[in-house]
Amino acid sequence: MEERKQQTTPLPTLLGTLTPEERQTLVRFKEALGGNFDDHTLGRFLRARKFNFDKAMEMFQNYLRWRQEFGVDQIMSYEFPELEQVKACYPHGFHKTDSHGRPIYIERIGSLDLKRLFEITTEERMIRYYVKSYETMLNVQIPACAIAAGHPVEQSLTILDLGGSSTKLMSKKVYKFIQMASKIGQDYYPEMLGRMFIVNTPMLFSVAWKVIRPWLDERTQHKISLEGSKFQKKLLELAPADNVPHILGGNCNCERGCLYSNAGPWNDPLIQAQIGIRNVRVSEVAELESQRKQAEEEKKG
Repeated sequence: MEERKQQTTPLPTLLGTLTPEERQTLVRFKEALGGNFDDHTLGRFLRARKFNFDKAMEMFQNYLRWRQEFGVDQIMSYEFPELEQVKACYPHGFHKTDSHGRPIYIERIGSLDLKRLFEITTEERMIRYYVKSYETMLNVQIPACAIAAGHPVEQSLTILDLGGSSTKLMSKKVYKFIQMASKIGQDYYPEMLGRMFIVNTPMLFSVAWKVIRPWLDERTQHKISLEGSKFQKKLLELAPADNVPHILGGNCNCERGCLYSNAGPWNDPLIQAQIGIRNVRVSEVAELESQRKQAEEEKKG
C-alpha cells in the first residue's frame, strides 16, 4: 500500500476519443454480440482493427473461442510454484504506478537465461502463467490503479531493460520466446499497452529489432521508444522516482527486490474489496454469454 497518495494526470480514455462514426460501429458491434459485453472491451478490439467491423468481429470471435478452449475462466486458480526460481533467471514483475496512474511492468530481458528457465519450467506452463498475468492485470491491477488514482486507467507502462544482453537477443530461441509472449497480448488482450520504454539497448539490437518489429502491429510499434544507456531522465518524466527501481535510476529499493515485491495499489485491502465486486460482475457477463450461446444452439436443434 502506498504511504502517501500519488498525484497522477489522467489520460484521454478510449471511449472518450471515439469519433461519431466509430461510436456507431461500436453500437452495431455490441448489438451483433448480444449486448453482453462492456463498451470498453469491445472498443479495444475495434481499435486494434482500426474499427473495421468484419476484422474486429473475426478477432473477437477468435478470442471467445480461445478463452473457451484454453479454459481462461478457470485460469486464476492456476498455480505456478516455480515463480521465485523463474524470476531468478527471468527478472520481471509489476511495480507501482507511473505519472498517469498506470501499472508499471518491468522485464530485465537482458538478464534472461532461457536455458535455465526451461530447466525450471516448460513453455506450456509459461503460456498459462502469461495468461493468468494478463487476466490479473485486466481484472485486478488496472481497476485497482483506477480506484487509487481517482480517474480512469486503461493501460500499462512497460519497461524492457536489455542491459547485459550482448548477442543474446540474436538467438532464435529468444526470438521464439518473445514472439510467443507478444502474440498472447496482441491477439487476446489488445490495446492494454499504453507505452513501452526499451532501455539499455545495445548496438546490435538494431539487427534484432528488424526481426522483432514486423511481429508487432502498427499501433504497438508507435508506442515503443528505444533508448540507450542514458534513459533515466526520460523515464523519470514517465514515472515518479519513488516508483522506479534503483537499478533503473529511481529511488525505490524494495526489501526483497522491486521485481519480487509486486508493490502497487492492488495490494490495498480496501481496494481489493471493491475489485472483488467488479470481478463478480465480470463472471456474470461470461455466464450470460454462455447462456446466450446455449439458447442459440437449442434453437438450431
